[in-house]
Amino acid sequence: MSFLKSTYYQDIMNQKLNNLNKKIQCSFEFFPVKSIDLENKLFSSVVKLSQLKPFFFSVTYGANSGERKKTYEIVKKIHEKTGVITAPHLTCVDSTSNEIEKIAKFYWSNGIRSIFALRGDSHNTNYLHTMYAYDLVVLLKKIADFDISVAAYPEKHPESKSTRSDILNLKKKVHAGANRAITQFFFDTETYLRFRDNCLKNNINVEIIPGILPIYNFEQLKRFAKMTNVSIPSWMFEIFHGLTNDLITQRLIGASIVIDMIKNLSIEGVKNFHFYTLNQSDIVYSICHLFGFGSD
Repeated sequence: MSFLKSTYYQDIMNQKLNNLNKKIQCSFEFFPVKSIDLENKLFSSVVKLSQLKPFFFSVTYGANSGERKKTYEIVKKIHEKTGVITAPHLTCVDSTSNEIEKIAKFYWSNGIRSIFALRGDSHNTNYLHTMYAYDLVVLLKKIADFDISVAAYPEKHPESKSTRSDILNLKKKVHAGANRAITQFFFDTETYLRFRDNCLKNNINVEIIPGILPIYNFEQLKRFAKMTNVSIPSWMFEIFHGLTNDLITQRLIGASIVIDMIKNLSIEGVKNFHFYTLNQSDIVYSICHLFGFGSD
């Protein structure tokens, strides 16, 4: 290819990216850690990604009170360091409505206005749930006017009977007051688009934000996918074949896959993307910077 042709195609690509960055935003998810060293790395990622001017950060947690306290401390510290809206995950598993009410009131009185409301999973395989995400949304809205995100499952929740029941459950959460839904990660963009269309057909009118999981390690990804009922396309197995011990190449290929996903979804009108960072910033920052996130 001649230099002139190369420059011409680069100009076209730059124009496409410029058109996209005027339309889309990002948000990022982190998880609490258990050592000072890992916490330092976590906040290094937070500060780096805050440069992209995200819509919000979210922080996960487990069901026990110690992890809840840790989540609150990290949420508070992230907001103080960056000024970015930071939403703690709140689950109702292994908790009574009174316990959840106390936590929610504590959050509100301490300036936390955004919450990611989830049912949560118990370590006890025989656990019988008495509260679900819908009940949690109802409870939160009775306490205060929280901005609430909820989960959505383009490929069906692992415990769900059908995609239809998933849609109806999401509809209940939205009608109870959820402000947006953020999906489980996926790699087939058509799966997300069909799910979004199905939501619209069922009068679910909040934004359905795609959850994006960067690929750092394909073996790790396969474990995540198995736990969450996410399909990995056959072409991905072919691409990553023979790269088990080459994590650098895996990360580069993974970044390329996510870039293509964002391009394709943006063309279909998607304006926000939620990244499951795994507390890492390098690949995510590079991808978002390419699309001009945070540019004035």
